[in-house]
Amino acid sequence: MDLVPYAVPFFFLAIAIELVYGWLRRRNTYRINDSVGSLFMGTLRTASKLVLIGLGGAVFAAIEQRYSLWRMDTGAWATWLFAFVAYDLCYYWNHRIGHERQVFWASHVAHHQSEEYNLTTALRQTSTGFLLSWIFYVPLFLVGVPAEVYVTVASANLIYQFWVHTEHIPKLGWYEWIFVTPSNHRVHHAQNDIYVDRNYGGVFILWDRFFGTFQEEREDEPCIYGIRGPLYTFSPFWANLHIYVGMVQDAWRTARWQDKCRVLIARTGWRPADVAEKYPREKTDLADFHKYDPSVSRAVNIYALVQLLAVLAVGISLLIVPDQGWAANAVIVGMMLLTMICTGHWLDGERVLGLELGRLVLVVLIAALGWQLGYAGLLLLAVLAYAALNLLSLPLLGRSSGFLNPAPVTQE
Repeated sequence: MDLVPYAVPFFFLAIAIELVYGWLRRRNTYRINDSVGSLFMGTLRTASKLVLIGLGGAVFAAIEQRYSLWRMDTGAWATWLFAFVAYDLCYYWNHRIGHERQVFWASHVAHHQSEEYNLTTALRQTSTGFLLSWIFYVPLFLVGVPAEVYVTVASANLIYQFWVHTEHIPKLGWYEWIFVTPSNHRVHHAQNDIYVDRNYGGVFILWDRFFGTFQEEREDEPCIYGIRGPLYTFSPFWANLHIYVGMVQDAWRTARWQDKCRVLIARTGWRPADVAEKYPREKTDLADFHKYDPSVSRAVNIYALVQLLAVLAVGISLLIVPDQGWAANAVIVGMMLLTMICTGHWLDGERVLGLELGRLVLVVLIAALGWQLGYAGLLLLAVLAYAALNLLSLPLLGRSSGFLNPAPVTQE
């Protein structure tokens, strides 16, 4: 059983508590643009599962039915304990290779782009993990872990990782030696030289201690969050694809065929020498680090929050009623993505009035098509009301958000 949908209300309750706690302690770790971007990414990942068909599920089913050594008893506590621990070991290697090899980092990078560290960061997830991450869990099915046990322990592992994404919980004594904690996971999200590529465990930090990838958080080295190749956008589309695009560009531009092939499997950050020289990429200067925080109006921030609420409502409805057919789900997810892209560009302080108008026209056309197909009238009226409200707010956004003049980046 997938436990994540049942945990979603508690995720949002915990986010609200952390936000209020940070304000009361005068140590707020939230920004609207960053948090909206992270929650968009999490919602997109959840919704995209309805339309993106992964190879992993088919492979798992084939192994379980034909090639597993035996089938473990789902009623035995030893099966669940073994599966929980073994899954975390597989997760460690999935996570580690996700940092060490480019094609895997291209997917995982989405989780590390936030330059803040709070509970919304935990929900910032990739939408392309279905492509390759399943490879690391094949051994579980080969040794006979039942599919229902796998799904349950995998979701429990993911839920555990939520609470460690906070700056407000200090070191936890003996617990630090065995389990992943906020302190040792802060290290994992930091881009400081001493912290990069450390602490990969999901539940148990023991794997890192055993395989030599553990690093303790140091008081004299505050964590600087984010990635070395800064993203400079809140668009979830580019956040999910920018490393893939970079690899394709490098493979196309390099002259050597060996390098064209090596781009995919090389260590993270490697580039062909001829391409790196001709097309250098910016890297973060940690000695003079500034968070990406474009200056936009209050109207844009309010607009972004409204879009976030709308996207979350649609995402939750898809969790509750997922069986609307692939085509309908694809249209809904596509509109969710377009809404996120538009909102991300507004938060970047960019001119996106034309794109926004096109999005609203599509919303109206889809509502009209839904009416013809017999979808619920009240739902379609709500969609039209949403489009009208958005349309009425555009003049305010255009005047105050940098529609005429792009907003500068605030240097913190």
